Amino acid sequence: MASAFNSIAGSKRSLHVQVAREIARGILSGELAEGSILPGEMALCEQFGISRTALREAVKLLTSKGLLESRPKVGTRVIHRAYWNFLDPQLIEWMDGLADPDQFCFQFLGLRRAIEPEACALAAKHATAEQRIELSETFQRMVEISEADTFDQERWMEVDTQFHSLIFNATGNDFYLPFGNILTTMFVNFIAHSSEEGSTCINEHRQIYDAIMAGNSDKARSASAQHLIAHKHRLPEAS
Repeated sequence: MASAFNSIAGSKRSLHVQVAREIARGILSGELAEGSILPGEMALCEQFGISRTALREAVKLLTSKGLLESRPKVGTRVIHRAYWNFLDPQLIEWMDGLADPDQFCFQFLGLRRAIEPEACALAAKHATAEQRIELSETFQRMVEISEADTFDQERWMEVDTQFHSLIFNATGNDFYLPFGNILTTMFVNFIAHSSEEGSTCINEHRQIYDAIMAGNSDKARSASAQHLIAHKHRLPEAS
């Protein structure tokens, strides 16, 4: 298999993480095909300009993310994408720039549609007083940004991500907690795309916020579902 990895000697990042990123991006982009065998250790160490120790740490990291597996007398093989841990925040970060933005957002929107309305319903029922106060403070910042004369996209991305993260954390269900933490990188990329032209969907956020604060699970679920319609995020409806 042909490969054209560049030397990363001298990088300020941890060597094994940098190596893992380069190999991962090769896999995620399809340059390194599923089922293919990576070049041997000596060849990879020479291409990257690193030691065997750094390479083995990189392979170990990618194995933990479901991208690679190593077998004696076989070598290091790229695993089928069905086993890739797409919810790993580091993997999400490494995907940046590899996928079409619309395709990425469509897929992420599909995931959000499946879980976020119910998260909002649970938050309306189970959010603590402290969590409601924090959600209220966050929403007020969202209002300020949306009403400002000049739209501050970076600040909007920060508070919008926090708003949705707080909702997952307020569900009272531990299995929702990773979506308030692990998916932060996904939210940032999605929000950056959907708010590119200054769109904030502040009215939809207000309906979600009001329903949660009122403890109305049905309205919170419905408001969230309405918020997650594709065209409201600058995405064309699927044909």
